[in-house]
Amino acid sequence: MTTARLMELNRTWPIWEQGRQFELGTILNSAITDVLVPGEVGDLGVHHAGCWECDLFDNSLIWSGGVYDIFGLPRGTPITRDEIVTFYSEPSRSAMERLRGYAIKNKRGFSLDAEIYPAIGGVRWMRIIGAPVVEGARVTRLHGLKLII
Repeated sequence: MTTARLMELNRTWPIWEQGRQFELGTILNSAITDVLVPGEVGDLGVHHAGCWECDLFDNSLIWSGGVYDIFGLPRGTPITRDEIVTFYSEPSRSAMERLRGYAIKNKRGFSLDAEIYPAIGGVRWMRIIGAPVVEGARVTRLHGLKLII
């Protein structure tokens, strides 16, 4: 995918639309899909999707099993955001960082189609759907879904 096409697929939306944007979250319940463990590391679970969360205080990540599968990592592997961003192609990483910063600053949700290089090799495209978690007047976390596209 070209960088121009990649930018067409990135968008933000107001936080009050979160219910509509996260409709897939009710279908792809990570508590259910996490019990569907793939046969090998790098195999994708039935839904090819998972839930994620990033604490903005320390950039710590929480992933459901499906996100580990997407990135080709053994479920439960210790992960850091600094390590994980290296899995993204440069155009996707750059677009993700811009959208992430915009989402935090403006309290808006976002979606992004991103190219990644999983730990098992090859290339995958995934859609990231994310939204800020606002506590008081401050964004404390980002959370959402990652889906293979």
